[in-house]
Amino acid sequence: MTNSDVNILAIESSCDETAAALVRNGREVLSNVIYSQIDLHTLYGGVVPEIASRKHIEKINQVIEKALKDADFSLEDVDAVAVTYGPGLVGALLVGVAEAKAIAFAAKKPLVGVHHIEGHICANYIENKELEPPFLCLVASGGHTHFVLIKDYCSYEVIGRTRDDAAGEAFDKVARAIELGYPGGPKLEKLAREGNPKAIAFPRANIDGAKYDCSFSGLKSAVLNHINSCKMKGEEVNRADIAASFQDAVIDSLTSRAMMAVEEFGVNRFAIAGGVASNGAIREAFEKVCKEKGIEFYKPSPIFCTDNAAMIGVAGYYEYIKGTRHGWDLNAVPNLKLVSR
Repeated sequence: MTNSDVNILAIESSCDETAAALVRNGREVLSNVIYSQIDLHTLYGGVVPEIASRKHIEKINQVIEKALKDADFSLEDVDAVAVTYGPGLVGALLVGVAEAKAIAFAAKKPLVGVHHIEGHICANYIENKELEPPFLCLVASGGHTHFVLIKDYCSYEVIGRTRDDAAGEAFDKVARAIELGYPGGPKLEKLAREGNPKAIAFPRANIDGAKYDCSFSGLKSAVLNHINSCKMKGEEVNRADIAASFQDAVIDSLTSRAMMAVEEFGVNRFAIAGGVASNGAIREAFEKVCKEKGIEFYKPSPIFCTDNAAMIGVAGYYEYIKGTRHGWDLNAVPNLKLVSR
């Protein structure tokens, strides 16, 4: 460690992962601890906000202590405390924000609030040391589908977003419709490998006057209508073909917009981020279309696609060196928007 190093303690608790990490200089992850509640929420077929909040309270101190221990750090070694303050589940966010404020106050360290989507984008810096703005990024998760132009560190322009269901939400709902259970995304991806992606012609929605905006609600409805039609006619419901054809429609919607965007904005770097970015078929499809267009493609490892604190530490670092500081009145903002700046 040198005197010029900046070490960020990061905390993430926006949904059902309790996470803490130590990140140095925005690119080096010294520790990354994640406690997942997925087994607990599987019992209920989805995330139960009240249960998630209670489990965060129970685990957050242990997770932070382990992150400090894994990095061989004390609070005195930390330059700032970064925390996700939105968007997300309000009760879950409040646990992380309250914890971060308490630590920052007690240790006399600066407090930096981080936007969750900014964190996902910044996950790409962890393993791609050469990646610098400008570039385009698709953030796709259970709650968000955003196309974002990263103009500079901490400077973003949202060029497109979903009008209804996020991509991950659509995956979960279709998985539930074909009785795959929770969590739906990974199970649907696995089943899709056994099916024919061209078996069923599911629709791709386009929105007049907003070519980068997405809509997956109609696609989800088309899947439900296909299942109901098969049952009414006494035909077999081929779940693998449904999964593969649905996934193909999502991939087509996302990759076609991405390639339009890189051409219009004149950038030669494209990245993906968020939980849906851990989907192998989506990663392969973007790899292929970017290679065909001569575009450099970036993707975080799956562990950095799903919710984690390392990405919050990276985003927190760039916000910190830009001068972002938050006061003790920092609060959880469950519907926090990623605004262009």
